[in-house]
Amino acid sequence: MNPPLLILALVAASFSAAAQQPALKAAAATTATAAPAGYTDMMAATITELNSTGDPAQLQQIVSKFERAAAAMPTDWLPQYYQAYGRMLISFQGKDKEEVKDKYLDQAEASLAQARKLGGEESELLVLQAYIHQARLGISPMARSMKYSGLVREALEQAKKANPANPRIYLVEGNNLYFTPKMFGGGPDVAKPVFEQALARYAAFKPATPLMPTWGERQVQSRLKSYAAQPAAAPAPAAK
Repeated sequence: MNPPLLILALVAASFSAAAQQPALKAAAATTATAAPAGYTDMMAATITELNSTGDPAQLQQIVSKFERAAAAMPTDWLPQYYQAYGRMLISFQGKDKEEVKDKYLDQAEASLAQARKLGGEESELLVLQAYIHQARLGISPMARSMKYSGLVREALEQAKKANPANPRIYLVEGNNLYFTPKMFGGGPDVAKPVFEQALARYAAFKPATPLMPTWGERQVQSRLKSYAAQPAAAPAPAAK
């Protein structure tokens, strides 16, 4: 082959290789992010377990499963999200000392931050952040009210801007009002219409995928049943 033809052949080969690079990279990315066999089924089963228990020991085991899921699928934000949610529940349900509960919540926030880095759904992340703030408030209400009540409200306001149809926003908001003293604008009576709004939102809610968060509806139903179980207020005495 004479030199000019050789040069043309080399140029053509280089263009061909360059044209193949995007396709190869796309294929590699698809392979890297493809879920392992059985991943979706395992996640679905573990989410069901998470939503079915309040036992701290069981919750620890469930969180460990989500840790393994995160290792198997490091590009998926959901295992990190559910780790955060599970650790928050451990803090709520456990009988540990304050510093131990705070440690669980520190770990929950670290997992939540990782879920955000992986592109998690913003409204869900903000609701869970509000719930974690609420858990910290519950550890020591008198000492922490000034700081964490405002942080809960701020996170919920941002969640509403991201997706006002998310029913978990109104569950956490209702909880915040329920446990706020009447003198500060809270109490069960103020919280009730928010819980009713949450229940309506749950009825209309359709998760984008089977693995997306759905928790909270039973808690709302339980709250509203507690109102129905309360004795009716005694009628005011007749004026004389």
